[in-house]
Amino acid sequence: MTKEEILEFVPQQAPFRFIDDITELSEEGIVATYTFKNDESFYAGHFPGNPITPGVILLETLAQTGVVAFGIYLASSQMSVEELQKTLTVFTDAEVEFSGMVRPGDRVTITAKKVYFRRLKLKVSAEMKLDDGTVVCSGTIAGIGVKEK
Repeated sequence: MTKEEILEFVPQQAPFRFIDDITELSEEGIVATYTFKNDESFYAGHFPGNPITPGVILLETLAQTGVVAFGIYLASSQMSVEELQKTLTVFTDAEVEFSGMVRPGDRVTITAKKVYFRRLKLKVSAEMKLDDGTVVCSGTIAGIGVKEK
């Protein structure tokens, strides 16, 4: 699958999709970018006058790239498009350290490298950086593809 096809398959959509572009993709990993818009709804309350992207949103951003988009790519070599359309990636586990802040307007680059992929279970080591190279968060995340009934 192409990078564009992978993005079409990602089930999260605006305003809750945190992937603008996939810049690198291989059997070993994925790199994607996202720019946090100034008008994201969560900034209104987190924190008024000093908006910071919530950690849970940063984790979701890591998961959408490292587990969902990358998982779709890896699964596409084992499944038909029809099977992929009936499979949902469910986030299962994370161990992440937060070391920086993301503010409105910041662009982040998410890099995820495969630890393992078997029986539709994917575990990656992931890292998020600002454009200036500052690491915002890093760790391991995992998910599994579940077939819809």
